[in-house]
Amino acid sequence: MNNLNHQISNLNFLLQSGEGESSLAERIDQSFGGIVEKMAEFLFYPIADIPVIVWVLMLGAIFFTIYHSFINFRGFKHSLDVVKGKYDDPNHPGEISHFQALTSALSATVGLGNIAGVAVAVGVGGPGAVFWMIILGLFGMTSKFHECTLAQFYRKVDKDGTVHGGPMYYLSLGLKERGLGALGKILAIVFAVFCIGGSFGGGNMFQANQTFEAMSGVVPSIAESPWGFGFFMAFLVGLVIIGGIKRIGKVTEKIIPFMCGLYLSAGLIVLFKNANQVLPALNLIFTQAFNPDAAYGGLIGVMVQGIRRAVFSNEAGIGSAAIAHSAAKTDQPVREGIVGMIGPFIDTVVICTMTALILIVSGVYNVEGLEGVSMTKAAFESTFSWFPAVLSVCVFFFAYSTMISWSYYGEKAWAYLFGMSSQTTLIYRLIFLAFVVLGTVMKLGNVLDFSDLMILSMAFPNIIGGILLAPKVKTALSEYWSKLMAGKFKVYK
Repeated sequence: MNNLNHQISNLNFLLQSGEGESSLAERIDQSFGGIVEKMAEFLFYPIADIPVIVWVLMLGAIFFTIYHSFINFRGFKHSLDVVKGKYDDPNHPGEISHFQALTSALSATVGLGNIAGVAVAVGVGGPGAVFWMIILGLFGMTSKFHECTLAQFYRKVDKDGTVHGGPMYYLSLGLKERGLGALGKILAIVFAVFCIGGSFGGGNMFQANQTFEAMSGVVPSIAESPWGFGFFMAFLVGLVIIGGIKRIGKVTEKIIPFMCGLYLSAGLIVLFKNANQVLPALNLIFTQAFNPDAAYGGLIGVMVQGIRRAVFSNEAGIGSAAIAHSAAKTDQPVREGIVGMIGPFIDTVVICTMTALILIVSGVYNVEGLEGVSMTKAAFESTFSWFPAVLSVCVFFFAYSTMISWSYYGEKAWAYLFGMSSQTTLIYRLIFLAFVVLGTVMKLGNVLDFSDLMILSMAFPNIIGGILLAPKVKTALSEYWSKLMAGKFKVYK
């Protein structure tokens, strides 16, 4: 603890000193790394060689999937109907449509985890890690369904229509209903603290860091001014987050389809150019996930790496997306849960798998010295020399949309802890924008570790509370599904 306090003191001193940019960035990075190392000891404490947080996420996703009778598969077609607006009633309470809620949540998850995060998983855990990413993505669909349904049940709607929702509210209010008010309050506070940290880390610094890496490769002059690039990104983020979820929803419903379409199109071209390598790549993903030649420790390492990166990518079980989905216009909580569950499928099963295949068919995952977005860039460049420019555009929009959505998540958690006044909101937004700048000047390793630490830690209170509240969701799902099968819901489109 004394060492941790010393690191924090060093960090405070440096922020007030007049050192040059490069020296200041290096010292901040060193102090930050020391803090993260100490905080991560419990999160990744191994039980049977698997970190405790991976057990929580994995078992939670499996429990919800079995408990809700595989709603992730049987409700898939219905989720597409809802997203298309088939059941949208403009008079329902809320701030944004089902589609806007999905794109707002996707803008936070479909980010650099799909580009740089997958590269980290393949680089560290090998192709086999991708298999475990896909598996957790499929099971994670039910975790996302569960938490988004709860968010609708326990959201608060102000007189002006502003919605406040997410795990902070269903943990405190839901567990209070079950006579566990004290536990619910503690879990809600813990979640809010980690959510704020997650908004600064994975939802902010990691995005800024990898955007700077990608853009400086295309425009070399950018590399000479990381601080300037950081301030530029902060300015662009600030233009949107001032407007809250309604403006975020309007921006993301335009950006998400565009950037997903652009990235998938470019990816398909790469795979088409290497069509003869696609089936061998799929075979490699599967065989290396269960490689009999690998030692037990190696197999576990591959699985853990895949699960960690999957959660960082789709955030299933984390509870973050529930904050966005709580604002959707609906009077059917289960319906929004069914909308929410399609997120991990798009994010992990579709986009992450494509990224992994690109890395494998191009062979860059075996190249030493490449990590994160640099590895994905090299994979694109192997097909067309100018493709890194397309990737850089994708990276920019991926990162930008992620930052604006995560600012909303962190802001709601901040408001839960410190109140919903305009003054407290302004303080949070200024701190968030400052972390955009910091992210551009720090090393990927420390940024990624801090991001994992904060975002993964959100799973503890979310899944514990979610399991305790599972009977309420199960009853509601049963009633909803019966009405759906009987054709009792009004169709608008």
